[in-house]
Amino acid sequence: MAASSEVDLAERENEARGVFNPKVVDLISWDAEREEVVLLMLEERPWESEPRQLHQLEDKFNAYLSYVQGGYLVREYPDYEGRDVCFALDCAEAPRGEAQAMLRSMQDFASGEGIRFAVRVIQDSAG
Repeated sequence: MAASSEVDLAERENEARGVFNPKVVDLISWDAEREEVVLLMLEERPWESEPRQLHQLEDKFNAYLSYVQGGYLVREYPDYEGRDVCFALDCAEAPRGEAQAMLRSMQDFASGEGIRFAVRVIQDSAG
């Protein structure tokens, strides 16, 4: 991925959001309670519903790492300099099988880089 596309990661307002699209940060917010910057990844599809889903998740995770570690987050949002960072994956259902194992590995890796990685199951209130 070229540096210019990494810089644009959070600026792509017309891009589709979700794990399937590593070109965009789905949402950046401030968690005042935990005092950390949250970079949200959204996975609305059921696990194992798409053959490339785990590869897409890995691409998204790596893009977020590049965005934070390359200094692009702080360049675009200077107020977040020196703040703790959390990647949060909001998913439609609890991860299982390969997805669960992969997410555990991602959490361990992120932790080693000083980044918290939270996996949250979001229930569809319309259903």
